[in-house]
Amino acid sequence: MQEKYFEKIGELLNIPVKQVRAVYILQEGGATVPFMARYRKEATGNMNEVLIEAIVEQSLSFADLEKRKVAISKMIEAEGKLSPELKDRLDSCFSSAALEDIYLPYKKGRKTRASRAVENGLEPLAHFIFSGKEITAAQEAITFLNDQVKTTDEALAGARDIVAEWISVHDEARKITRQFFADSAILVSTIIPAKKDDDSAQKYHDYFAFSEPLKNCPSHRILAIRRGEKEGILLMEISIEKEPAIHALNKLFNSRNASLPQLSRAVEDGYSRLLKPSIENEFRLRSKNKADDDAIRVFSDNLRQLLLAAPLGAKRVLALDPGYRTGCKLVCLDAQGALIYNTTIYPHAPQNASTESKEKLIKLVAAYSIEAIAIGNGTAGRETETFVRDIDFGAAVEIYLVNESGASIYSASEAGREEFPEHDLTVRGAVSIGRRLLDPLSELVKIDPKAIGVGQYQHDVNSVKLQAALDRVVESAVNFVGVDVNRASKQLLQYVSGISASLAENIVQHRSAIGSYRSREDLKKVPLMGAKSFEQSAGFLRIPGAGNVLDTSSVHPESYALVTQMAKDLGASVNDLVQQDELRKRIKLGQYTNELAGAYTIQDILSELEKPGRDPRSLAEEFKFSDEIHTIEDVKTGMRVPGIVTNITGFGAFVNIGVKGDGLVHLSQMADKYVQDPAEVVQLGQQVMVTVTGVDLERKRIELSMKKDELPERVSAQAKEKIIIKKNQPAPSHKPDDFASGLLNLQKKFRPK
Repeated sequence: MQEKYFEKIGELLNIPVKQVRAVYILQEGGATVPFMARYRKEATGNMNEVLIEAIVEQSLSFADLEKRKVAISKMIEAEGKLSPELKDRLDSCFSSAALEDIYLPYKKGRKTRASRAVENGLEPLAHFIFSGKEITAAQEAITFLNDQVKTTDEALAGARDIVAEWISVHDEARKITRQFFADSAILVSTIIPAKKDDDSAQKYHDYFAFSEPLKNCPSHRILAIRRGEKEGILLMEISIEKEPAIHALNKLFNSRNASLPQLSRAVEDGYSRLLKPSIENEFRLRSKNKADDDAIRVFSDNLRQLLLAAPLGAKRVLALDPGYRTGCKLVCLDAQGALIYNTTIYPHAPQNASTESKEKLIKLVAAYSIEAIAIGNGTAGRETETFVRDIDFGAAVEIYLVNESGASIYSASEAGREEFPEHDLTVRGAVSIGRRLLDPLSELVKIDPKAIGVGQYQHDVNSVKLQAALDRVVESAVNFVGVDVNRASKQLLQYVSGISASLAENIVQHRSAIGSYRSREDLKKVPLMGAKSFEQSAGFLRIPGAGNVLDTSSVHPESYALVTQMAKDLGASVNDLVQQDELRKRIKLGQYTNELAGAYTIQDILSELEKPGRDPRSLAEEFKFSDEIHTIEDVKTGMRVPGIVTNITGFGAFVNIGVKGDGLVHLSQMADKYVQDPAEVVQLGQQVMVTVTGVDLERKRIELSMKKDELPERVSAQAKEKIIIKKNQPAPSHKPDDFASGLLNLQKKFRPK
């Protein structure tokens, strides 16, 4: 890649060119983003994954731009029109829009009014008008009459068509018009009259007569309007004031400020018929792309938080997939998530076998030494939770309501059939619920991220971009946590840095053949595990219980010799370094720096030796809904109740308070201060206290507020009194994921324009 692109990327992202170049070289050499962020900190300047990914994306974008430049140059050169000046203009372009503007006058297109006028011999007359000599244009037009052009009016009209097209492809005219759109474009949506009274149109009622400056319009609003347009309910337009734009164009093309009626008419026609629609389409696409990017970012942020949700850890679990008529499918899992028993209980109507169900649960909890119960949060989830919580198991058993979104997808998937070929979908679904409690990350990677349902308008955005972004998030989360190579599924392994789907399957098959891996060196015997794959993946693959304690950690094998030397210099073993804090404190960082290991790497090594293979996630915490609420009819304005954040959007957060259908905490109700992004305040799965500010039983909608210092005005005095009484109730605790929070902040700060 040319040096000018490194410099431009550095300018766009506010990063030293040296680091941009280093990332590009590493990426060209086969390094993955997680590997660069974790094991090449000296080269990247300790950049996080978000910035490294941005550099990679910009590099790919500029590579495509350069290919397009070469193609355009060849096409223009073939016409004999590639002057040195034009070549310089092409070379100095860093924007695809600017590049296409330069190419537009040379582009061979479809038949137009202008091209027909040229065929009729009117181009010289157009040049006459365009040059500002049109005071005698009518007399000049007489000389262009022929069989196709019979009157001077026809000649002038044809010449104006040519001038209008010249204006519409003039790069400076496009730049001026584009700036008007950027500064003052208004997005307008209106209802198609025939659809006004349709029931299907009412969900778009807010957009029946709507307008807003485009630059202020949030992504969810743009996507909603576009969806309404796609469904044939709304009309959408992006427009600017006509007069200022035409005035600016007249000033551009009439440098003498003379009265030039023909040129003025051509300018207005060129703007209204060609230029304005062209730039409007560009801004429609640009606003759609930006809205897509924002929606994808929200989905990606949510997905990362869901993947990094607190695991319960290695505990024996009983999992229930609730249901009414068909009963609650029940499975018992060991501490590693293996299925050891399954059955069905019928605690609800119509069977109402609650006594038998209770007795069976008590026996199973005792027989399998169950430590926790996982209950799916779908149909009958809350009722099942209430039923289970009323049982005295004679010992402490933690109870969790687990988000089961996408469990049915896993049940019917190839992965589900492969793991449990002898069991039906209901058993697989219950197993998935239980395993999500044990380790959300390991289980959720088996499901298409789009099926998890933690985004907004994911069905309206660019599906290719969405899939690529979600895959990157899964890869980032998996490598952030690390993988136990002796327990991981092939679905989990294929997200590890440097491991393909084929290699992941080989790792699992080789593991089945040898029993288990005893060291990272054993991985080199796996078919397809070449030197590059081992380099990229080894640090993220952990082997708990390995003879070499470093194999259980995130210390990369390339640094083993360095750690061994540290221990030797202190007259100790590597195990001593792990066990004795005083020994680690005696290590002098500067003594061990080399080409691969600088201060960043050595500090990471020492941190890892303090607690090898630590899980960066917090532990799962039990949660209980309010006993006052079981259905939406129980929800009353003024209640202050605990809830769990289930989805975060650009306009607020959805919170489950224990009834079917989550309540919405609008952006304006998230804190006692201005909040620009809900992610600044909440995380997915966070336990929060909320105040009910509105209940719409007909539409099944609940409005909530997280404000503490000041209650919403719409809450009655009586309701406020109830809330004040409840203020002393402790809110459930929540431990935020510091890494995820930091990453979200960096995403907002450094997201490329």
